[in-house]
Amino acid sequence: MLELEIVTPEKLVLNAQVDSVTVPTASGEVGILPSHAPLVSAIKPGVLTYNIKGVTDKLAVSGGFLEVNANKVAVLADKAETADEIDIEAARTMRDEAEKAFAAVASGSLNDTEAAREQLDAANVRLQLAAGR
Repeated sequence: MLELEIVTPEKLVLNAQVDSVTVPTASGEVGILPSHAPLVSAIKPGVLTYNIKGVTDKLAVSGGFLEVNANKVAVLADKAETADEIDIEAARTMRDEAEKAFAAVASGSLNDTEAAREQLDAANVRLQLAAGR
């Protein structure tokens, strides 16, 4: 078993014993099982999944860091939401605004473009998760 702790600046989202975790990191999705090697990585916007006794749950996460050490997985996320917590209309509005911002900076600096892309990715992930309720 793994201890999974997911924390945002606002709250403790989850603290549970899980069988496995999959996290979207800067270098791709990482699957974590018990006895995983120590790891520290940046998190990119995506869907974090975890299994507890054969039941899979999902959270939309955006930004932050992941640390794996001694069968403990700590996720320090900028934002983490379940499908039920996501307001679909607000998520669509966020996506539309992110698309406009991305189009506006597409020819700008690389840093601005990457920030706008991350915002757009986060909006799309939220919509994807909410639509799959």
